[in-house]
Amino acid sequence: MSANNDTMGKTLLVTILLCVICSVVVSSAAVILKPKQVANKELDRKSNILAAAGISDPSKSVDELFQQITTRYVDLDSGKFVEMPAGYDDTKAAKDPQQGTQLARKDDIAGIKYQANIKPVYLVLNAEGGVAKVVLPVHGKGLWSTLYGFLALEGDLNTVVGLGFYSHAETPGLGGEVDNPAWKALWPGKKVYGNDTTDPQIGLIKGAVDASTPNAEFKIDGLSGATLTSNGVTHLVQFWMGENGYAPFLNNLRAGEA
Repeated sequence: MSANNDTMGKTLLVTILLCVICSVVVSSAAVILKPKQVANKELDRKSNILAAAGISDPSKSVDELFQQITTRYVDLDSGKFVEMPAGYDDTKAAKDPQQGTQLARKDDIAGIKYQANIKPVYLVLNAEGGVAKVVLPVHGKGLWSTLYGFLALEGDLNTVVGLGFYSHAETPGLGGEVDNPAWKALWPGKKVYGNDTTDPQIGLIKGAVDASTPNAEFKIDGLSGATLTSNGVTHLVQFWMGENGYAPFLNNLRAGEA
């Protein structure tokens, strides 16, 4: 009897049944957990926007704190606010020929290849309805990965409030030091632009910035042993703050014409 149970046909049948059962379990788990995964992703997005803006209060939830944030959408070409439908995804839009642009190599200093025509921006308004802070999504190539993050500016649209990356795969202890709180603490108070508000001057240098460093207000300490990641951070910030990024929008906002 045991010999009959060891036939090739029965072995294949048992294998197939196990595969089917496992597939059903995995698929069911994915469907059941998807709403929670979406909710966690949204919570993480809000948390990173708040962190870049320097908004925190342990007594309040992320959703409560995020009520201080107004989400708007900007046409990068015109620099004007536009209305977009719920669920708009600028990451997917970037590679859609109807919603995105393939960048020329000479313009693509951030190494992103494609850019969405419409980008979300996050505003913190003051009591009079003016802009107290603006948080801008940024991304670009490092050494091993694309870094995704948020850069926040004060209401003067030139002074940095904070920079943080929520996704990357840079080398721990080297390029991964973009997550180091001590390094991120170097950004607040730095200036993005000089006299020309379409030409960002901000960037990382080799070594440390001190009082004797020329134009220190535009410079941040480089990441030790991670030159390519440091260059990538400089390039992505300069791209997004430049004329192919948010500069037209920021200039319109300064002039009250956004």
